[in-house]
Amino acid sequence: MTQVFASTLVLASLYALVGVGYVLIYRASRVLSLAQGDLMMFGGYALFAASATLAVPPLVAIGLALGASFAAGLAIYVVLMRRMAGHPVFAAVLVTVSVGILLRVVVVLAYTDEIRHPAAAMAIANPPIALPGGAAVSTIDALTVGAAALVLTALYVFLRGSRLGIRMRAAGERPLLAAQRGIDFRGVFALSWALASLTGGIAGMLYATNVRLEPGAGVIGLRAFAVVLVGGLDSLGGVLPAALLVAAVEVLTVRYGNPLLADVSPFACLLVMLLLRPWGIAGTREELDRV
Repeated sequence: MTQVFASTLVLASLYALVGVGYVLIYRASRVLSLAQGDLMMFGGYALFAASATLAVPPLVAIGLALGASFAAGLAIYVVLMRRMAGHPVFAAVLVTVSVGILLRVVVVLAYTDEIRHPAAAMAIANPPIALPGGAAVSTIDALTVGAAALVLTALYVFLRGSRLGIRMRAAGERPLLAAQRGIDFRGVFALSWALASLTGGIAGMLYATNVRLEPGAGVIGLRAFAVVLVGGLDSLGGVLPAALLVAAVEVLTVRYGNPLLADVSPFACLLVMLLLRPWGIAGTREELDRV
């Protein structure tokens, strides 16, 4: 049972890292970004490109990949999403779908669809860590849990305690009042996209180093999207409990049921939540009409 708990915590951490990106963008701009999974994949390939193509040390490769992820989100907003102001929300969502497709095309053209292993390119070892009760996780599994805890804590402190974070919350919660107070909406939206891309990139780097890297890795973003809807699309506080719930169902399905159903379990959780509480664990009831 200890191994089930450990596996659940690792998977939930991965989902949380990807999921917060959906919430950040939606809370700021009320746009549902369906490119988050592909931004996660982009982070993994950025790490591989820095380590294998540029042949820089691992720490430098990680820094370059983080910078590339942040810059990618910023560029997507400046080049594409800023121009969607005043257009129907549905049109903006379609743009994010197109962005995701283009990212996958660029990756396939540059690296084909061959499976890559950034850990081998960086000569990084990933030894197991023994836990009490006979459980074990890999070193990068432990780093995934630590990264999720650090990111969620940092976002909480940033949004609650910093001047810019409070402006981001105000722009999302009371846009008209925030505009009257002189808040720069374009800056807030750009930052939300950059941070969402960064958190997705961190998840992609960890997943690629721990498991594998391929263009189809972005499908994890769809499962994380189900997690976000279970937690509440406008609630950062709902991401972690929803991630733990969905991850637990998925791990238990693999361990005690049919492993082939693992990819379906997040959406089964979503269907149940939509029947019982459509706005999610910690979401706002009024937000339901926006989705």
